[in-house]
Amino acid sequence: MNLLKQFLGKLVDIEISGDKRFTGILIDIGLDIYVIYDGTNYIYIPAAHIQNISQSHKHKETELIYPDDPHQQENDISFRKVLNNAKGQFVELYISGNQSIHGFITSILTNYFVFYSPIFKTMFIPFFHLKWLIPYQYKKAPYSLDKILLPIHSSEITLARTFEEQIKKLEGNIVVFDLGHQANKIGLLKKVEQNIVELITAGEQTIYFNIQHLKMVHSP
Repeated sequence: MNLLKQFLGKLVDIEISGDKRFTGILIDIGLDIYVIYDGTNYIYIPAAHIQNISQSHKHKETELIYPDDPHQQENDISFRKVLNNAKGQFVELYISGNQSIHGFITSILTNYFVFYSPIFKTMFIPFFHLKWLIPYQYKKAPYSLDKILLPIHSSEITLARTFEEQIKKLEGNIVVFDLGHQANKIGLLKKVEQNIVELITAGEQTIYFNIQHLKMVHSP
């Protein structure tokens, strides 16, 4: 980690998993997370998804006035601490595909967290598949919705300790994996056994998925 401290306060280029790139001022480095400021937003990037980092030569480095960081921490920053501080606050997340999701974290469990999206409703997301998190500035709400109408606090549903156990609780329900970007990731969750998910699609095709490669799940 000491190798990268030379970049603190400097403009850097960061490439992350999925061929995504950011340019911004490197604000902080934690054991398992990086924070950059791109001139508009603070972006929290888990270290596990960073492919490479280098000092940027694309833009002229200028002094930026940083707004208050809504997740600033006095102690050493970490991925779990960031999630805990973000709980109940409006954020933008990116997991996979060509779109990010907007909403707020309601619960944090052993290896996954619960996210409420006004579009997709309650979602279960493993820690490992979160690529980045961007807090909303000035406590805005997604889509200009009235905060009073949004269930910011923990949901009423009973949550399992792990992501694997939570998926098993959805047996017998229609589910959507990974936002349904692929048609074969929408269907009836028939059974979960030894980290394998049995899904029956609308066309009655049976497909088996490895849970470790499922990035998120929600039940409409």
